[in-house]
Amino acid sequence: MTAKAAQATRSRQIELASRPEGVPKKSNFKTTTTELSPIADGEFLVKNEWMSVDPYMRGRMKAGESYVPPFEIGKPLEGGCLGKVVESRHPDFAEGDTVLGNLGWREYWKSRGEGVTKVDPDLAPVQAYLGVLGMTGLTAWVGLNKIARLQEGNTVFVSAASGAVGSVVCQLAKAKGCRVIGSAGSPAKLEWLKEAAGVDAVINYKETDDLVGELKRHAPDGIDVYFDNVGGDHLEAALEVMNRYGCCVECGMISTYNATEPPAAPRNLFQIIGKRIRLEGFIVRDHTDCQDEFIAEMASLIAAGKVVWEESVAEGLEQAPDAFIGLFEGENMGKQLVRLDVE
Repeated sequence: MTAKAAQATRSRQIELASRPEGVPKKSNFKTTTTELSPIADGEFLVKNEWMSVDPYMRGRMKAGESYVPPFEIGKPLEGGCLGKVVESRHPDFAEGDTVLGNLGWREYWKSRGEGVTKVDPDLAPVQAYLGVLGMTGLTAWVGLNKIARLQEGNTVFVSAASGAVGSVVCQLAKAKGCRVIGSAGSPAKLEWLKEAAGVDAVINYKETDDLVGELKRHAPDGIDVYFDNVGGDHLEAALEVMNRYGCCVECGMISTYNATEPPAAPRNLFQIIGKRIRLEGFIVRDHTDCQDEFIAEMASLIAAGKVVWEESVAEGLEQAPDAFIGLFEGENMGKQLVRLDVE
């Protein structure tokens, strides 16, 4: 063992200090420093360069059962991350390898390789593996292809359409020959959806009190697929305008994540019966068997210029809580990332 490998590593990390009530606050987070023991045989050490903050993390800040365990008070948070192997005593991971893992919210981490993937840094900007080539892109791909069973010519409504998942959904649907209507909350986001993502029609949900009327105006023949990232009034409007045998793909409901009382909408769930609507939720982790098919298709679309993306980047680990909180205030365009390896 070299002298370098025998040294402990000091690593800053962000812990959950308390469980948020309503919208998360800076006081719910705490930055601490820990020491990682030297790597043992079969281990490697990773220095994070990028990490992702995502709305689903809000659910893990609540106590109680869910599809993943809740974050623990006084323990570092977790999430998608990308970094470089800086030391290794593992036969399959070498110093300099770029790897994708789930131990974000910290500077360094050790692993024996479980759940860690080596990635090709030359296929796209490396941080794309946290976005369009990662869980974000796979979520959009699975939702459309496996859940909605999207068909050419469908009319698709996407909420939070300029967000990380929504923006990819829009472009995948357009690439399949569908009409796409996107909802977002600012003129800049709407312009990006029309000019860059090629969306057919847009709705500024902050400037209308008649979401159903706006959706009917842009989809006079109804919608066939609703890709739901918002829930609440958006789901209610989609059910109202949905065609018979349509599908609501339930990916997320960000409008309810910080709610302290049950939401008022949707009030028209009876539409599911009369219109024979299929409403199906999914967790992308259940579809990792689609990874190779997804990567092949997405890489081809990127090369053909049919998928583009935006990133919102916060600089430095200490900015991660603000970047996360900003998700619920609509501050991000596309994927929200934090760059840790800041000089």
